[in-house]
Amino acid sequence: MFPFIKYISLLHFLAMFSFQQELAAETNASQELIRESATLTRDVLEQHFNDLKGTLKKLLDERLMSLLQEVDTIEQDSIKPLDECQKLIEHGVSTADDLLREGESAICGDVEQHNEKLCSFTKKALHIQLDSLPEVPSLVDVPCLSAQLDDCLLTILRNQIFRHGTVASRPPVQLEEFVEKPGGILVRWCKVDDDFVPQDYRLQCRKSTASHFEDVYVGSETEFIVLHIDPNVDYQFRVCARGDGRQEWSPWSVPQIGRTTLVPHEWTAGLEGYSLSSRRNIALRNDSQSCGVLYSKAPTYFCGQTLTFRIETVGQPDRRDSLGVCVEQQNGYDSLQRDKAVCISTNGAVFVNGKEMTNQLPAVTSGSTVTFDMEVVQLGPPSTEGGNFKLRVTISSNNREVVFDWVLDQCCVSLYFGCSFSYPGWKVLVF
Repeated sequence: MFPFIKYISLLHFLAMFSFQQELAAETNASQELIRESATLTRDVLEQHFNDLKGTLKKLLDERLMSLLQEVDTIEQDSIKPLDECQKLIEHGVSTADDLLREGESAICGDVEQHNEKLCSFTKKALHIQLDSLPEVPSLVDVPCLSAQLDDCLLTILRNQIFRHGTVASRPPVQLEEFVEKPGGILVRWCKVDDDFVPQDYRLQCRKSTASHFEDVYVGSETEFIVLHIDPNVDYQFRVCARGDGRQEWSPWSVPQIGRTTLVPHEWTAGLEGYSLSSRRNIALRNDSQSCGVLYSKAPTYFCGQTLTFRIETVGQPDRRDSLGVCVEQQNGYDSLQRDKAVCISTNGAVFVNGKEMTNQLPAVTSGSTVTFDMEVVQLGPPSTEGGNFKLRVTISSNNREVVFDWVLDQCCVSLYFGCSFSYPGWKVLVF
């Protein structure tokens, strides 16, 4: 008895020790997150303000050079006519001075040359126009340069700088939940800052081995299915938000790891009437005359999941068109409106085992999504309906849904999906 009690005590001790180690590891991770985010925030702030200072200095230098060039231009344009006037006046004064000296020489010379010099002086004096001088503007009419500098710029800049930038202890939005989807992950996020009013969200993703995040969603919703996810591979996600009426994005949330273990849904390749995308999750009804049902490659839809068809483009509708699930592939049919299948037609009619229901959904259009949800509600002896396996089926389209029980004679927890279109142009994505 006592050894057993000691063994239980040892297990309890080991469990407590392991729990303490987990708490210590979580505490260390939290401390490391705080230190790393603080270091990164310091680096971002220093880089941002250094860039601002450099840009502001460059802008001020450019403005100063522009104003100085404007001063130079006004100065040159204003002085040029005055320089020309100055030259004319100086030329007239120099000419008059030369003529004056020539007159003095004529008066003071000998008698023989006196008449000749006086005659020459008289001729020159008659031709010179001492009274023809350029008009000199008054001082009040010439430019007087000055600089007008508004000191309120410093006040405006000071007020803007003092309000520029904030430091938050945590981002305003955080990742909340990851839900596995076949070949995808449904990512949900939520607002954690009550004072923050979001206008748009921005979700980014990258493989854990990649170096750069890429945008996968920008919009107002708080969840998004990220497709083209490789199964059993870690992906990092982060989200941020833009406040109402603002242009800049908030800080990023703490990156978190998400993954899916569910293989992606694929259509079966090789059916003549349909062309497939490279990932085989998009089927296009081509203009081939061949007709038939395009099935999934494998029974990859499991009860408890949501199967979604999204109509990318539409063609001419037909009452035999169908989107749905079935127990098994059956060749030779041109529609899923048959036994062991449930489907919706493009006109909104719902069929169970080939019989049309009274309830009807809206007709599908370009951009419509049709979802199938199923859960097991009976596993046991035969019911009054004649089967011993019952699935509760919910089909939703354009914000309306129908719910019914699908009775089968065999246990089926994984199903095929399929589609059929009579006319070309229909393109459908499955996920």
